[in-house]
Amino acid sequence: MRNFQEKRTFRHILQSKPFLVFLSVILLIFAWKIFGLWGRMQETAQNRKLLEDKITALKQQKEKLSLDINTLKTDKGVEENIRDKFGLVKAGEGMIVIVNEKSPLEANINNESESFWGFLKNLFR
Repeated sequence: MRNFQEKRTFRHILQSKPFLVFLSVILLIFAWKIFGLWGRMQETAQNRKLLEDKITALKQQKEKLSLDINTLKTDKGVEENIRDKFGLVKAGEGMIVIVNEKSPLEANINNESESFWGFLKNLFR
């Protein structure tokens, strides 16, 4: 009989209001922590994707630089690079330089805008 009453007392304690409130508070704390953990997990996934994209971009840049290095190891590659950077030509070759000249209308507008009256005209257009 004593064993039965001990079980009843234990059940009475588990079903009491203070104990149920205590369990509810603990449940809310666990739920709050799980939602916080979920948010951090989403942030970590986004950071991981950004870093993977950056790694991919760096690998592509590494391949491009390796290709450029291999090109510069040849005489033809060095010559092409110097021609591009400094605009040099071989002996016997000619170079054509195209200069865009301003049209007379553009030159006139620039001269007007430099004067005081031109400034006033442009102000009220």
